[in-house]
Amino acid sequence: MLVNIQTQNKVITYEDCITQIYFFILFAVMDVFLLSVMAYDRFVAICHPLHYTIIMNPQLCGLLVLVSWIMCVLNSLLQSLMMLRLSFCTQVEIPHFFCELNEMLQLACSDTFLNNVVMYLAAVLLGGGPFAGILYSYSKIVSSIRGIASAKGKFKTFSTCASHLSVVCLFYCTMLGVYLSSAATQSSHSSATASVMYTVVTPMLNPFIYSLRNRDIKSALKRIVGVQVM
Repeated sequence: MLVNIQTQNKVITYEDCITQIYFFILFAVMDVFLLSVMAYDRFVAICHPLHYTIIMNPQLCGLLVLVSWIMCVLNSLLQSLMMLRLSFCTQVEIPHFFCELNEMLQLACSDTFLNNVVMYLAAVLLGGGPFAGILYSYSKIVSSIRGIASAKGKFKTFSTCASHLSVVCLFYCTMLGVYLSSAATQSSHSSATASVMYTVVTPMLNPFIYSLRNRDIKSALKRIVGVQVM
């Protein structure tokens, strides 16, 4: 997108488009897996604080990241190879600001039934599975927080999940909005607009959301705005 803005050239080759699809799916699904792993981390920290260091040991953390990467790479490779079996016209106008998988399938001249089956099956398994894990983790977290007697204790405990929960809501709401709206209206313009949220806005906000819990960042922000740090 930045290259297109700089060069005022919106042409992309077939090979570059397939490559773009591969890396987009890779990092999007990786984001989903890491959000679910972080939710599990918060679940263990709040519901089993005395066993946190034992459960979330370096070996388990490394295994979770490794499994996430393997699943993402295999899924991206499968989706990209599935795209290679389709035929397209010589010149195709993509009604999007990047080669989005769903949009590309709609532009194909050959039968896309198998591609759609694989795409939606992967979305259910690799998107719905981690999301179910996030919901389960937070249901246990909320149940644990309700058992805390003081309001201050409840707020302090919940605040440790605030940044992660904000990113989860922003990421999933925009992504679900994109695919549900495109399935209902078939509007490429609304799909492209909504895609900006989870491809550009959400990653841009992530550093700010996560770093606002850092005391050094808070102190620096207070100094910038001229507020005296206590």
